[in-house]
Amino acid sequence: MKLCVTSTGRDLDSTVDFHFGRAPYFLIVNTDTMAFDVVENTEQGTGRGAGISAAQMILDKSAAAVLTGVIGPHAFHALKLAHVEIYEGLSVSDTVRAAVEKFKKEEYRESLEPSGGIGRGRSFRGGR
Repeated sequence: MKLCVTSTGRDLDSTVDFHFGRAPYFLIVNTDTMAFDVVENTEQGTGRGAGISAAQMILDKSAAAVLTGVIGPHAFHALKLAHVEIYEGLSVSDTVRAAVEKFKKEEYRESLEPSGGIGRGRSFRGGR
């Protein structure tokens, strides 16, 4: 599976980034082989609309799922319309590699609606 993980850096040992639209990088990781591509989030410093632009970057890379801390409602809905699974709740102390390993062990649950921020409006479905 091609999994997009929000990241502060360009490799698997980088720390994950908590905010989808403002993450400096997206690592598109093949969960079977751990091979990955790096996508620089060129829209992270823009005002409104950063999340939508980031979502389009992820769709262009054909990721099947996104793993992040929180994601705004507009980006969430854009990805869901394209049938991309969204998993929120990353720990900012994890590396991308550790987060992918946790994902493979099904330690995250799919978000069914946008969180809108920490702890608000969350709904989960167990498993992948």
